[in-house]
This record gives sequence, structure tokens and C-alpha cells, in this order.
Amino acid sequence: MLRIATCQMTSGPDIGANVQIAESLIRKAAREGANLALLPEMFTIMSNDPKDVLRLAEQYQDGPVQRIMSGLAKSLGIWIAAGTMPLKTDDPHRVTNTMLVYDAFGQEAARYDKIHLFSYEGQQERYDESELYVGGHKTVSFNLPLENGLDIRIGLAVCYDLRFPQLFRRQSGIDCFLLPAAFTTNTGKAHWEVLLRARAIENLSYVVSAAQAGRSSCGRAFWGHSCAV
Repeated sequence: MLRIATCQMTSGPDIGANVQIAESLIRKAAREGANLALLPEMFTIMSNDPKDVLRLAEQYQDGPVQRIMSGLAKSLGIWIAAGTMPLKTDDPHRVTNTMLVYDAFGQEAARYDKIHLFSYEGQQERYDESELYVGGHKTVSFNLPLENGLDIRIGLAVCYDLRFPQLFRRQSGIDCFLLPAAFTTNTGKAHWEVLLRARAIENLSYVVSAAQAGRSSCGRAFWGHSCAV
């Protein structure tokens, strides 16, 4: 049996505080019998200043947050889908928005770089992720073995990817999609649940999401409503 914990957070600019909260949620998930914990998008850092994100971005497979997530997975014997975090690229001014998955032995099982980058402009809000992030180019899935000998095929997507059904349809045989997110309050109120349900219905798959929620100390407001469909 696969039991997934969705770890909802309200991340801010303090990476130490964010990681501490993430760790406490993962430990709680393990105590409650989950064998996979899912963190939200950008659980490590939520800031309106791109310099903060660039400064705290880690080298792939070489950074303190990655070591903490790997160590937690190994010590607790739980799979961790580490939401997303910024990883460095060859461009000093842009990073990837990356989801890393660790198995119950602390080994990396999958890496997915968010493909579709969010942009939005309203009366009081403006976002354009392409100014800071480099988009990914390939879909990613992996097998999670259960104690009964069966494998669960899991596909990965992040936040704005949810609006692109072809991304999900290109992946065949998926039993469950994991989707860390940071939907804004305005767009989440209108579209969040209906999009999650649509992707589940279209693909005959579970869709499980962990989201940023509430008003962050950076001033941005997130819809939350983490759920499994």
C-alpha cells in the first residue's frame, strides 16, 4: 500500500526556517505511517528578490538542502519528493526549478526540472518565471516498489505544468502524478481543484499535490488546498 503525506507550507525568505519546518513535517509523516512525503514548490525559499534565490541555489548533487533531504529519507526509511528548489545552471542569472526524489535509502530516484514557466499580470500582481528560471525539456517518471512486490509508476509535474494536459498524456502507464505547487490565491480560487480533477480523470491516474498556503512573509498570497484526487 502506498501512503502519501502532502506537506503544506508557507515558505518565506529564511531558508533555515523553511527547511526546519519541512523536516518536522517529513518526520511527522513518517511517524504517521506514510511511505512517501511530498513537499511544495520552492519549499526552501520564497522571496520577491531574485538575488535571494540565486544566492541560495545549490549545485546539483552538492548542497546542504540536498544532503538533509537524502539523510532524512535514509534515517526515516521514507521516500521524499522534495518539492522544488533552485539549482544552479551555466547562466549565473538563472536557475532551474527542480524537484528531487529520494528513495528510502537516501539515494536520488528522480530529477524533474519544471517545464512550463508561469507568467501572469493582473491589476496588482505580475509574475514571469522565465526571467529567473530555465525551463526543463523532458518528462520524468520512476517506479516505487511496494512490500507486496508490486511497483507503482509515478510521474512528476510542477504547479503551472498542471495547465498543460499534453504533458500528462505523453506519459503512459502512470499510476500517480506528484505535483508540488505554489498557486496564487487569485488563480487558485478559480482553477486549482478543477484542473487537478481534470488531469486525474483524463489520465485515469491519481494526482497528489502539496502546495504553498497563506500569505508568505515575502508578501505573496498562496491558495493552498493541498489534496489527493
